[in-house]
Amino acid sequence: MTAKGPDAPIVSGDPILGIVVDMLDTGGYEAVQLREVARRARVSMATIYKRYRTRDELIVAALEGWMDANRYARLPSLIDELPGESMYSDLMHVMRTIFEPWERHPLMLRSYFQARSGPGGKRLIQRGVEAVVPVAKSVLAQADPGFVNDLELILTGVVFGFLTRFAQGEIDVTEIVPGIERTVYWLTQAYQNADAGRQPHISGGGISQPSEGSTSSLYCGQ
Repeated sequence: MTAKGPDAPIVSGDPILGIVVDMLDTGGYEAVQLREVARRARVSMATIYKRYRTRDELIVAALEGWMDANRYARLPSLIDELPGESMYSDLMHVMRTIFEPWERHPLMLRSYFQARSGPGGKRLIQRGVEAVVPVAKSVLAQADPGFVNDLELILTGVVFGFLTRFAQGEIDVTEIVPGIERTVYWLTQAYQNADAGRQPHISGGGISQPSEGSTSSLYCGQ
């Protein structure tokens, strides 16, 4: 596994969250024990419970702060930094920005994967949607809506599969981005080589229908 890099984050504002991030980053989800958090923060348990009703809520808040600082902070300015060479290169520029921080902090990814299916997990997922959708829409603005729908469906499933396999110990964290890259490459190549006027986009049992707000989960649970 990739070791934690020198850019190990510190959540600003609430020192309690910074301590929780450090515990997640070095020991994982189960390492976060409230008595130890209180001891390190030099606060009472009552103070922690006053701010965060449960341990899960505290962990979600810490993960949210870490992801805002390390995964999502660059996304608003990324639109102006995209290479513009191809749909593939622009999409991968976005994907690397989102996923490469996990390579330096694999225990944070394990913690996120556990938290997203627990109390407060929907909040983490929604935050990802809000952060990623604007830049994803910019990259795919000129693409056929049917292709965008199919790309979202396929890529979301592929990424979730990689994250699940990593969480279960089947693959290393460094295999995630290359797997995403291969998927994006072949999907965009097929689209660009197709005759857009004659190629239907199949989803399930029929032709996919364009929908408003597509790319809503293109961030893939990230």
